Amino acid sequence: MLKSKLQKYKLILASGSPRRQQFFKDLDLDFEIRLKEIEEIYPPELKAEEITNYLAELKARAFEGELNDNEILITSDTIVWHNNKALGKPKDEQDAFAILKSLSNATHEVITSVCFKTNIDSTVIFEVTKVTFNELSDEVILYYIENYKPFDKAGAYGIQEWIGFIGVSKIEGSYANVMGMPTDKVYAYLSNLK
Repeated sequence: MLKSKLQKYKLILASGSPRRQQFFKDLDLDFEIRLKEIEEIYPPELKAEEITNYLAELKARAFEGELNDNEILITSDTIVWHNNKALGKPKDEQDAFAILKSLSNATHEVITSVCFKTNIDSTVIFEVTKVTFNELSDEVILYYIENYKPFDKAGAYGIQEWIGFIGVSKIEGSYANVMGMPTDKVYAYLSNLK
């Protein structure tokens, strides 16, 4: 449906995330993948969606001057926001354990920002989803880290994996957003392009 409406555009997804790529396939959109290595550093005073907005735009700026007239570049960034700090991807097993221990028996926010950039302008949208975990025993956390190795995931977990099935008691907001892409908002934005 949307694919035919977007025929005059070329969508470029600047993400190496298999989950984000799958979302675009599942949305039945044609897209090309273009990747650039970006050092994801943000000013320390930024909080919550200010961080993801900044990083999504930072990733898009790396393509400045490289887009053709009909191309729309899509970049995104996801963090877990908990106890007034951003939890990114864990550095190692100890870090993953500490992160999951802090999320146990608590509610955190998953924030994803998406930047749509053309050679004329850029727009950033974001989504916040609240996720509540049951109490996670050390045994459960260790089993998950050992078997699922969540080192490429913000907050050290994938909600679509085993720990999401057994550990998450409540979600308020977009489930897809927790996986790294607020698909309903992305679809709505693309649908409204002239």
